[in-house]
Amino acid sequence: MPRLQRKGFDSPDEVRSFPNGSINVVNLDEISIGRFVFAPGWKWSTDVAPITGARSCQHRHVGYTISGSLEILMDDGTRVTIGAGDAYEIPPGHDAWVSGDEPWDSVEFTSAHDYARAPDDLSKRVLATILFSDIVDSTRKLEEVGDKAWAPLIRQHNERIRACIDRHKGRELAALGDGFLAVFDGAARAVHAAEAMDRAVADLDLRVRVGIHTGDVEIRGSQARGVAVHAAARVAALAQAGEVLVSGTTCDLLDGSNIAFDFHGTHELKGLTGPRPIFILRR
Repeated sequence: MPRLQRKGFDSPDEVRSFPNGSINVVNLDEISIGRFVFAPGWKWSTDVAPITGARSCQHRHVGYTISGSLEILMDDGTRVTIGAGDAYEIPPGHDAWVSGDEPWDSVEFTSAHDYARAPDDLSKRVLATILFSDIVDSTRKLEEVGDKAWAPLIRQHNERIRACIDRHKGRELAALGDGFLAVFDGAARAVHAAEAMDRAVADLDLRVRVGIHTGDVEIRGSQARGVAVHAAARVAALAQAGEVLVSGTTCDLLDGSNIAFDFHGTHELKGLTGPRPIFILRR
């Protein structure tokens, strides 16, 4: 339940320091907001990559620049400069560095929780609800519209699906070309996010299918591992356009809620033992 609250960066819940930079983090219940300050000469590939062990930064950044200038170089070669007064979004897969003699000072809303943490510090096992989404018949749609029109179409799809995930307090772990992997700390939140996804892209002439499962997951950095992740992917593979399918485990967790399901049959899930009951969200 959202509640009225305030916190200041002068009394943060956590201060995380690394070469040439630091983050002051305040937590508003499930949301972590960070004040990022990078000194002149800071560069992700020099100062943060040795901590994370990643080839490029795999965080999605959404924030506002208070002062300074930051250069962004995406893995695909795209480059942009972000300056004072700019709001920004930086997708995963990039390098970055401070340009000029002024420190980079910004506030971020998406990456503060685990930015610049070592993988071992981020590795934890949690009970989570895993959501897989993907575009139905994406190859056919790509052939229909062509490469040039497909790129902006996918960009709009991604923005809208991310909004559904964010609105219901999910955590995006991967963008999978034409779909997403996200985790939620509650089954109801995952289902509500899933329910909104197909509607969110309907005017783009796209259809989305979603699969959901709840289980024990190892979260390691931006990766989720475990049998539960595979089970969620297999459930998603059974869905048709506009359908939200959930495992029996997730359905049981929502027993007594105002979310209704219909039995969708018992299915063998590839790579998993034994038939499993699957349920479909009632519209």
